Amino acid sequence: MTIKVGDKVPSATLNIMTEDGPDAITTDDLLVGKTVALFGVPGAFTPTCSAKHVPGFVANADALKAKGVDAIGCISVNDPFVMGAWGKDQGVGDKVMMLADGSAKFTKAAGLELDLTERGLGVRCQRFAMIVKDGVVQSIEIDAAGAFDKTSAESVLSSL
Repeated sequence: MTIKVGDKVPSATLNIMTEDGPDAITTDDLLVGKTVALFGVPGAFTPTCSAKHVPGFVANADALKAKGVDAIGCISVNDPFVMGAWGKDQGVGDKVMMLADGSAKFTKAAGLELDLTERGLGVRCQRFAMIVKDGVVQSIEIDAAGAFDKTSAESVLSSL
């Protein structure tokens, strides 16, 4: 079942790239006691994700934080090396945490998986955006496959 407003975000371990290499971060460490804008994308270095989704959150990071967001995280079913390289390519700096869900454990636990096996891409994450406060979903939007409108940084910002 897909995660919805009022649900606690499932406990899972994600990975981030640090200067010392990959490191683990739990959703509890990321979300408890904070307000977080969390968005998911089907894949690193993919056209819409790279041209619109991540750049929108980078450009609007200060505005989101001014409205009470403590952190911004991008989740994709990719490994931490790819997410780290993509973050550098996108110039995210410390504005957006690039969170690798390499085995799709978080994505599946949240009911946000997108099966693109027939297209040679395996199980991916649906394009989503949510505001999470102290580990509980306050708002969530999910775009239809191939669409990009409800999950943009601008949409998230207007909902705060």
